[in-house]
Amino acid sequence: MNEKQYVIAMDQGTTSSRCILFDRRGAVRSVVQREFPQIYPQPGWVEHDPMDIWATQMGVTMEAMQKAGARAGDIAAIGITNQRETTLVWDAATGNPVCNAIVWQCRRTAERIERLRRDGLEETVRRKTGLIPDAYFSASKLEWILDNVPGARERAERGELRFGTVDSWLIWNLTGGRVHATDCTNASRTMLFDIHKLRWDPELLDYFRIPSSLLPRVLPSSSIFGETETFGGSIPIAAAAGDQQAALFGQCGFEPGDVKSTYGTGGFLLMNTGTEAVPSRRGLLTTIAASAGGETRYALEGSVFVAGAAIQWLRDELRLLDSAAQTEEVCRRLEDAGGVYVVPAFVGLGAPYWEPYARGTVVGLTRGVTRDHLIRAVTESLAYQTNDLLRAMKEESGLTLTSLKVDGGASANDFLMQFQADLSDLELQRPRYIETTALGAAYLAGLATGFWRDQEDIRGNWACERTFAPGISRERRQSLLKGWDRAVRCAVAWARDED
Repeated sequence: MNEKQYVIAMDQGTTSSRCILFDRRGAVRSVVQREFPQIYPQPGWVEHDPMDIWATQMGVTMEAMQKAGARAGDIAAIGITNQRETTLVWDAATGNPVCNAIVWQCRRTAERIERLRRDGLEETVRRKTGLIPDAYFSASKLEWILDNVPGARERAERGELRFGTVDSWLIWNLTGGRVHATDCTNASRTMLFDIHKLRWDPELLDYFRIPSSLLPRVLPSSSIFGETETFGGSIPIAAAAGDQQAALFGQCGFEPGDVKSTYGTGGFLLMNTGTEAVPSRRGLLTTIAASAGGETRYALEGSVFVAGAAIQWLRDELRLLDSAAQTEEVCRRLEDAGGVYVVPAFVGLGAPYWEPYARGTVVGLTRGVTRDHLIRAVTESLAYQTNDLLRAMKEESGLTLTSLKVDGGASANDFLMQFQADLSDLELQRPRYIETTALGAAYLAGLATGFWRDQEDIRGNWACERTFAPGISRERRQSLLKGWDRAVRCAVAWARDED
């Protein structure tokens, strides 16, 4: 048995960086989180400063170790989980970024994806990568950087630059530039990786004109990526996984049919499909699931681009809230949203619609609508969008879902969870620890280093904190969903009717 005391989870998210130290029971012994700036150069564009990502992640890690009184010798391993698809390019010699990171939410390459469809590559992308062509993924973002940053394409062709998602950027910096690697879950979100052959795809690389020298080595999620001396001693970096795959693993979603829904900046529903890569025709994605033990596993995924980010919009841009936690109190003051629906398509609509030009829409306004009604409608939008994914996933998988494990920051909102149960006619199970993304990264790293013996060893750590059972009539449910479907049609019509 490993004598180390803790596993570090570096949880690098879209709006904040966080570090959590877990003990052998999967309990949190220390946590530090820090937000960093979001950059919006133009409408629909979203960027991060790569140095903000690095600096905040290092800062919270050192602080979390200090809070726990932990030194490098106490740490068994580091596991990294990260915002996916966000695209970075840096100088191979100096490690300096060539430009800001283009964030997964950014829509600047939407027209480029339309050209890909006109070129007849949509089915090729679906077949090889499991993805629906979209500006969401890394490929067109990387091409944009090479074409628009002065000298970038020439330098890339000379082998002077490196590309990575956020995990690769952190691993590169943690190892002082010695290791350029990613894991299969992050690679599967680039739209450049063949999820069946487990390799970067030559045809797609050629289409986007991406030199192979840019690309990181791809390893299983639970692997020894390298070692870091950053924290006063040698610690193995033993896991990397995209945030949603890590959350599925953290929810102990090890078996085919296991489903979880995460309520974070975006919303994400994942179902483990085992060793079979299930193709989707209803707007879901086929992706690689995080796993330990060397066997490649797959998942079906539905993505909501704006979930918790809509609550942040109420707080930061509209200034209707002092904190996101206030939404529960406000929602409970009302019987309903007063007939108001908000479709928060700030950067287009994800699954199952995939309408990149849709924009945020508010419908049902009357003179009697108040601030509170708007807040409730925005909060309810998280549940409506998740229900859209559930409907598609039930049709796609052919499975009858009876329960759903939930996690992520907004799952702490009891009103939202009850509304989700009512809307979806499902029992929701919320675990004792809702930040399962970080826990999944820790588990993957701990399994790679012997901190935990096997998956059964960690399954015993999962505990349900609260169950939410549906409690409204069928007629009420149908009425609510009919209104939402009309609101979505309005958001889509805005995108399509340019005359």
